[in-house]
Amino acid sequence: MTDPTPFNSLELRRALGAFATGITVISILDAAGKPQGITVNSFNSVSLEPPLILWSLALSNPNFEAFQTAKRFAVNILAEDQMAISNRFASLLDNKFVGIETRAGLENVPLLDGCAAILECLTETLYPGGDHLIILGRVERLHRHSRPPLIYHDGNYAAVGRSLS
Repeated sequence: MTDPTPFNSLELRRALGAFATGITVISILDAAGKPQGITVNSFNSVSLEPPLILWSLALSNPNFEAFQTAKRFAVNILAEDQMAISNRFASLLDNKFVGIETRAGLENVPLLDGCAAILECLTETLYPGGDHLIILGRVERLHRHSRPPLIYHDGNYAAVGRSLS
């Protein structure tokens, strides 16, 4: 058997970009009670029974400790008209919630208005994952809205055009 062709991280990133993903904002309250949020497309369902999801957090994230120690978080699944919110929470702004409409979720975790769906979760388990931390969460409450989701494909935002099934 021959060794696989070597590749670099940029090539891997481009290959992974061929997989269309939804865009979420993970929101928490940090230890001081300040809202924190980050744009994430590394979100996935794990199990229906029990209701489990996962997402991953870069070890290099400036708010790593706050997300790592949060006992509760919300997965705000962005709607197709929320590109600006995705960009804002992907930025390095200090207070990303200024001017953003929210409401209080379980234990006051901020929930973003206008999303396609929101999952309110309790942190279940943390796993090391290379240069990321994998966070497994148990869904405790959900909100589903009839809004098309914002997706990311090949390094660009996109919208769901139509169902093929």
